[in-house]
Amino acid sequence: MDLLNRISSSQQNLMRFKVRMMGEVQEALTSRRTVYRYMGDEVPVHILENAFEAAGNAPCHKNTHPWKFYVMGDEARESLIPEVEKLARKKSRDGEDEDIGVSKAIGKILSPPLLICVTSARSPRDSFREEEDYAATACAIQNLVLSLWDNGVGSQWTTGAITRSDVAYAAIGTSSDEERIVGFIKAGYPEKIPSITKKTVEEIRKYLP
Repeated sequence: MDLLNRISSSQQNLMRFKVRMMGEVQEALTSRRTVYRYMGDEVPVHILENAFEAAGNAPCHKNTHPWKFYVMGDEARESLIPEVEKLARKKSRDGEDEDIGVSKAIGKILSPPLLICVTSARSPRDSFREEEDYAATACAIQNLVLSLWDNGVGSQWTTGAITRSDVAYAAIGTSSDEERIVGFIKAGYPEKIPSITKKTVEEIRKYLP
């Protein structure tokens, strides 16, 4: 008697559902791409909340759950602009139009439908724990962006000098002594999805004896 004849119909349906879901998860994992340009449509709150739930279920050593997600509203974004402008002018190379660089930098803060600041907990007395927590927060970000992607929402994880600025910490109402800004997630419905070729499995995997 084969396996399907030995288990109940409800168990059979559950197995089929799990197989189908595994395929959908693999599709989300392998199709996700970083998105740089977004349409103006708002992302529904329930999609965003589902993404945060996914993020909160990321693996973390000793269940520290070190991550926090700050959804930046208009006021919080505007508070970053003077610092963004200063950093953009400092970054400008000789001969480059500063105003163009500043305009682009400000647009990256103001234009995305969603801007989320992500932090990881500091552990001043345990540097190894802090590194583990940083890795866990990266896992949480991956869960977040995959959940968004599964709902048709693209994203980009950005870093840069703004993540080390006191102005950024003030904007989210925390201290660099307590939390570490690991980046900003820009998100929205994609205007265009880049076509990127990833390395093959053979290039990244090696079986050892």
